Amino acid sequence: MKQATKRVVIIGLDGAGNMIDQANTPNIDKALKGGFITYEAQTVLPTISGECWGSMFHGVKPSLHGLTNERAEHRQYPIDSPYPSFMRLVKEADPSAVIASFSAWKPINDGIIEEGIADYVSNVHADKHLVKEVAAFSEQHQDFKLMFIQFDGIDGAGHSFGYGSTLFHEVIEETDELIGQILDILRAKNRLEDTLIIFLSDHGGGGADPKNHGSDHPKDVTIFWGCAGPNVVSNAEAEPVAIEDTAAVVAYALGIDSPDTWSAKVPAGLFKEESR
Repeated sequence: MKQATKRVVIIGLDGAGNMIDQANTPNIDKALKGGFITYEAQTVLPTISGECWGSMFHGVKPSLHGLTNERAEHRQYPIDSPYPSFMRLVKEADPSAVIASFSAWKPINDGIIEEGIADYVSNVHADKHLVKEVAAFSEQHQDFKLMFIQFDGIDGAGHSFGYGSTLFHEVIEETDELIGQILDILRAKNRLEDTLIIFLSDHGGGGADPKNHGSDHPKDVTIFWGCAGPNVVSNAEAEPVAIEDTAAVVAYALGIDSPDTWSAKVPAGLFKEESR
């Protein structure tokens, strides 16, 4: 399979659902300009972070990957699972590939990603510290193949103030400012050239409960998902996107075949046909 891009950056906004378009997000808008974005992507049930991020990483529904918040908090995902994360897939395809994962929600690095796969792992206590960690990584490493960054403050705002509330949207805008700082760091190191960048949320909220999530209500289930970079079709009429499809998109962009065990697929129409 032909490699479509040199590296992939995935930026996850926990709890944002599809409410990004209701806030002022100039940095996300700039990063996705000329790319693809949908506010109708679907996450998995139940709409809980462990299950949702688990499906994004491992390319299957929760009934197969088995991840929950509690499980991810207490033990690492098995390295021999038939449902590998896209990080494991990239590392197995190229053991020299540098992989980094930064998260403000500890169970992602400690339980959802397989142990020893990421070369640079950082858990932070607040989203603002992610900027410093990415800067430190960029100074230490000449380049990378894959980077994941998870922001957690938006979900916290939803639980505290209500999903879709004024303060919730203010935290989205604060997060966008942090994203801008991170993208500036990567841009200064020429790490955004020949790069596929993906933005998404794991779930929404405010459906069955104004300050919670976990239900099958459209406000909980519907998320935004966007990407931009080499061979991405601008304003593509792509198939509906499911959160687990993220794994297949990462693999495809890096020229790696998805495992047969994944239900994840590359949405038809997302990439130019000649890149296939």
